[in-house]
Amino acid sequence: MAQYFSLATCDVVGFDLDHTLCRYNLPESARLIYNSFAQFLVKERGYDKELLTLTSEDWDFCCKGLALDLEDGTFIKLADDGTVLRASHGTKMMTPEALAKAYGKKEWKHFVSDTDMPCCSGKCYFYDNYFDLPGALLCARVVDSLTKQNRGQKTFDFWKDVVAGIQHNFKMSAFKVLGMECP
Repeated sequence: MAQYFSLATCDVVGFDLDHTLCRYNLPESARLIYNSFAQFLVKERGYDKELLTLTSEDWDFCCKGLALDLEDGTFIKLADDGTVLRASHGTKMMTPEALAKAYGKKEWKHFVSDTDMPCCSGKCYFYDNYFDLPGALLCARVVDSLTKQNRGQKTFDFWKDVVAGIQHNFKMSAFKVLGMECP
């Protein structure tokens, strides 16, 4: 006999952005998320207006499981053992030779081998779900822009602006319910 799920049998239904009872239109959601954060960075923090323009090819950068090294703007994809499979500075992919020179076959410096998890030291950020991916693309493009503007800048201090964008975009006043603002 088949079992059926019915909302009528539930006392409470909770939703969050990762595990919901609905199907998201991921391309539209990604554009909305990207645009809201890009507009904040450009209008409120003075970042380059190029961040507001995307091509469909730009989205090819996104994949779950990317890690951003907040100190140098490098995005990496790790193997299960913590070694670096591929890396890019912003959106610019590293050559196999540059990858070998920078990382070799050793564990990434923010990988903790006894937990098989990256550490949460405040020096890296992991993009591990679909709602984070637009942020990965935006941060990579910010690194590209800062590198171009600052003639090869090696360290980056943009993360505080990304966090401010998160705080700005997720204030209750930013949400509307049936055309009415939330209190």
